[in-house]
Amino acid sequence: MALIDESTRFNADELCSPVIGIAVRIGKHDSGMHTHNKAQLLYAPQGCMSIQLKGKKSVLPPTRAAWIPAGVEHCATMNNVVEYRSLYFSPAITPPIEQIKVVEVNSLLQALIERMAFWPWDKPEPEMRNTLALFIEELEQAPEQSLSLPLPTDPRLITWINSLGHPTSVAPALNQLANQVGASSKTISRIFNKETGMPYQSWRQQWRLLRSIELLSQGLQVNDVAYQLEFSSDSAFITFFKQQTGATPLQYLHSSA
Repeated sequence: MALIDESTRFNADELCSPVIGIAVRIGKHDSGMHTHNKAQLLYAPQGCMSIQLKGKKSVLPPTRAAWIPAGVEHCATMNNVVEYRSLYFSPAITPPIEQIKVVEVNSLLQALIERMAFWPWDKPEPEMRNTLALFIEELEQAPEQSLSLPLPTDPRLITWINSLGHPTSVAPALNQLANQVGASSKTISRIFNKETGMPYQSWRQQWRLLRSIELLSQGLQVNDVAYQLEFSSDSAFITFFKQQTGATPLQYLHSSA
């Protein structure tokens, strides 16, 4: 069995096959922070999900996949209906990738993930070898697409950082954030530079980019995204998005289709 839903009890670590694949259609979901004894590849051909790691958040729009090594604590969140595929690899056949990696999924890698996600959980290992070898080759050569954001851990900012997970939250300007958390703009700037390696304004722009990708992937129109993220106009948002990604929002979504 590979096609599961929210009612299915599933724990990849309890299954002994070298490769365990699942295909899921799910609505709003929060996996909570957890780890696996097996490495995992997580991919969403439809919708958008976010992955939170220790000190970092990453966004997975369509045609992006995340490689998560065994033992890495992470949390996957979906706020809209998502078709996703997940592959789990036993230590004996795990691809030699030791770091978390977000990669672009081309048509061949997509086809391999789709096939492996529907493998029966008792598939004999010899029947996996050719497909698995090609999958590993494609994964290792896939271009990295880092859509991530480092998260500050200073106690004065934790409540505010957690509030950004609300669907209508917005990262405010620096002076507004200072008022919200009760610290000076200078103090907040120092925290962000020290803990994220980025000035707050750069961090805020990266947050807006990741959030805009999430919203666009959920089907919101460009004007709705521009309004929700407090851009001065639709054109200002489109210009910002193109500066960050090299494509307009519609071009970016089309390339992810």
